[in-house]
Amino acid sequence: MEFGFSDEDEDFRAEVRAWLGERVDASMGKRAWERTLGAAGWIGLGWPEPGYGNRTGTLTQQVVWAEEYARSGAPPRSGHIGENLLAPTLLAHGSEEQKKRFLPPVAAGEELWCQGYSEPGAGSDLAGVRTAAVRERDGYRIRGQKIWTSLAHEADWCFVLARTDPDARRHHGLSFLLVPMDQPGRIEVRPIRQLTGTSDFNEVFFDGARARVEHVVGGEGNGWRVAMSLLGFERGVSTLAQQIGFARELAQVIDAAVQTGAVHDPVLRARLVRQWAELRVMRWNALRTLGGPAGPGAPSVAKLLWANWHQRLGELAVEVRGAAAAAGPADWSAASPYPLDAAQHLFLFSRADTLYGGSDQIQRTIIAERVLGLPAEPKGAV
Repeated sequence: MEFGFSDEDEDFRAEVRAWLGERVDASMGKRAWERTLGAAGWIGLGWPEPGYGNRTGTLTQQVVWAEEYARSGAPPRSGHIGENLLAPTLLAHGSEEQKKRFLPPVAAGEELWCQGYSEPGAGSDLAGVRTAAVRERDGYRIRGQKIWTSLAHEADWCFVLARTDPDARRHHGLSFLLVPMDQPGRIEVRPIRQLTGTSDFNEVFFDGARARVEHVVGGEGNGWRVAMSLLGFERGVSTLAQQIGFARELAQVIDAAVQTGAVHDPVLRARLVRQWAELRVMRWNALRTLGGPAGPGAPSVAKLLWANWHQRLGELAVEVRGAAAAAGPADWSAASPYPLDAAQHLFLFSRADTLYGGSDQIQRTIIAERVLGLPAEPKGAV
């Protein structure tokens, strides 16, 4: 039995392993897999309220589920934004009507969501959003652009942070709107090609898109409070599942180092040992802090730790292979998207780890201001 888990939790672990072992099918489409999870009640395990088609679980059961899911080789989730970001936000700030309308389809795996926060001129500085939502008789007309919108090309709905008071500045006058994505001619999604050759996130253009009045969460003008609450849900139990994936990647890098003989280089070997030790520390720290109150800088500290750790792992993944890491598994000039092996994908994708979800500079600013009490960084300075 692992540290922190009871015999009852281990029984639950056995149930989860058995279910995943019978259901995981690599050929299953993403939406079909979400519906499979929903039909068994596995979506919404961490919601504090049952009754929306979900089952509820203790904190340790949530950890067990996340860890076993990561170990099982199950498909990447398409519904995690709705389950882990939108749903807790609606449970905290939404009306009963909003909960009844939106939570059951999320729990059933029937409706997928994306997050409309960042803009070309307001990435980490979220208070600078310029997307505007103009009130009409029965709703809002939305015009503007969002960027780095993960899964927008698959989503049915988007929660959008928009400015509903054009005369307000910064974090005032913002609202949190629930917007249907199926609006031809009013919403355009343009995939952004990444270094890896794939397109997991997108630009989204709103040109008169509609949102209903009853789909404003927390009331008009309270979008900043709702948006900041949502950001607090971004890191939690999923951190431990993320670390399971990290451990698998580290094992692959170590195997490659043994096969190439790179492990005999004492400097490189010391770096591999450091990666292993730091990953263990991250796990124990996550378990230590998971059930207790998090300080204002805890998410930022966690982001700095894992993002830089993962980026260093990506560098090691290609270093242990030497010059062979520069060769593709197929003809790169003839393929689109060009094929990459696992190590190449890890190296290229991890370059973004210190940028998305709040850059390292932003995380350090949060720690400086909210934890250390240092003077606030000037806003609007050139």
